[in-house]
Amino acid sequence: MTQAPNPAPRERISAAIRAAAAKGRPALVGYLTAGFPTRRQFKDHLAAVAEVCDVVEIGVPFSDPMADGATVQRASFAALADGVTLPWILEELKSLTARHRAPILLMSYLNPLLSFGLNALPRDAAAAGVAGFIVPDLPFEESDDLKRALDAQGLALVQMVTPVTPPERLAMLCRDAQGFVYAVTMTGTTGMHKSATDVPREVLEYMDRVKDCSNVPVCAGFGIRSPAQVARFAGHVDGVVIGSALVEVLERGEDVRAFLRSFREAA
Repeated sequence: MTQAPNPAPRERISAAIRAAAAKGRPALVGYLTAGFPTRRQFKDHLAAVAEVCDVVEIGVPFSDPMADGATVQRASFAALADGVTLPWILEELKSLTARHRAPILLMSYLNPLLSFGLNALPRDAAAAGVAGFIVPDLPFEESDDLKRALDAQGLALVQMVTPVTPPERLAMLCRDAQGFVYAVTMTGTTGMHKSATDVPREVLEYMDRVKDCSNVPVCAGFGIRSPAQVARFAGHVDGVVIGSALVEVLERGEDVRAFLRSFREAA
């Protein structure tokens, strides 16, 4: 009897999100900046986030994080000062005694990936248990080299869309999406929000448009800071990304699991 081939790592991302959505709740994608607040806490914090979340997004610190708001910028600069690098992150992930249930994505600007080398990056990332990448400063039109390299190891290159993405471009990005479509809730940087509960009707309608043209799950991100917002997104997206609010919980040394469970219970 022929054994079915193992699914590509990127398929684990979509499967984890769909499994949560099948239970009637949006999947939780938890973001933490690698090595923040300190390098020695990284594995413990990763374990806490992975225990509750369906997917984990690990930020690779960078000196010019243009898409990130004040919270993630602060975390990135602190991690860089503490010696956190992409090679260090991959070595930490490789050294885990057991792989986490939740698929892991790396969110990185392009320069650290190019510095690592596109030949070595996919192999080393796959060996570390990474299932894909989010690269916010890489335009779709310039992504062929990285996408081709990641394809060789079955890793996802997650596409990002925004409320001002034109319909034709939205369809193109959704058609080429892997893992999930990262639907940014607003124009601007991460962590921005009008209130802890506000999700305008036009944002939900935009999410519906993204879902209509996507063959992979859709996750909303940027500015999601409360369980009430997650409840508002239910039915309009397959998952939500908890970023700046989670980084602030880590920074304050609060109970990460309890914080994330409050989002899950709301959904």
